[in-house]
Amino acid sequence: MEPRRKGDTTLTSRPSILEGDLTLVRSWKDVHGFENEEDEGRFWATHQLDARLMQMSIHRNDVRESTTITLRFDPRMLSRIKRIARRRYLNYQSMIKQWLSERMEQEMKEG
Repeated sequence: MEPRRKGDTTLTSRPSILEGDLTLVRSWKDVHGFENEEDEGRFWATHQLDARLMQMSIHRNDVRESTTITLRFDPRMLSRIKRIARRRYLNYQSMIKQWLSERMEQEMKEG
């Protein structure tokens, strides 16, 4: 493709990224709510996201959000825990985590 010449109007009137005439969005605060799709289209026709902002928006799973542990329970105790969890429509492991969290809060308050 040949480079554009001054006064050449044969290409689209939409600003080109290569021309550098798009406003760079460096913060999500710069992107305001839109009344409709047309307003949003007009905004993005004149704005471009900064590559660093896009990189920061990617969720990376390189850091584990939880740690797996092994607990050994007496079979009867585990059965009772599972029964209680079923009555509450909960997964028994989630219920155990909830109990531990509540007890930790109580211990922290008591000091």
